[in-house]
Amino acid sequence: MRKLSIEELQRIDVESFKKAEKIPVIIILDNIRSQHNVGSIFRTGDAFRVSELLLCGITAKPPSREIEKTALGATQSVIWKYFENTIDAIVYCKEKNYKLVAVEQTNISIDIRSIVYNETESIAFVFGNEIHGVSQVVLDNCDLSIEIPQFGTKHSFNVSVTSGIVLYDYFLKMSKRI
Repeated sequence: MRKLSIEELQRIDVESFKKAEKIPVIIILDNIRSQHNVGSIFRTGDAFRVSELLLCGITAKPPSREIEKTALGATQSVIWKYFENTIDAIVYCKEKNYKLVAVEQTNISIDIRSIVYNETESIAFVFGNEIHGVSQVVLDNCDLSIEIPQFGTKHSFNVSVTSGIVLYDYFLKMSKRI
């Protein structure tokens, strides 16, 4: 076994990425505090070629040195928009016929292992604040909520880890479409 070189990975450049087909997924960040988390989510969005990343409320936006520490250039490839209010981002997604899926523990959340995505639907995943999660007013405007099962003493994953798990799960389930 040997590690592959950068050349062997055959990654596309930023301009090719911008022209490439994207998966029908939008990521909405509802008041994320940590710029490092934002940067990590940019990088995950790049890895899965999400359609857009919507930064809302107190969520930091590029240009930012702190975001860039973990984004490693993904702020240049991923299409992003800023909304002062997360509800405005929700309305934006609904106007584009995206199904709104909150990633949150609720009284009716669906275990991520059980969720079945409709291949004709576009999905907007909503990820919430590191302490308070997805706000109630945002939850009230989502179509459903999903959660990742956990078996330790903590009740949540880091939001950047959560986004990676959710997008990977979506990718696996929809790999025939993508």
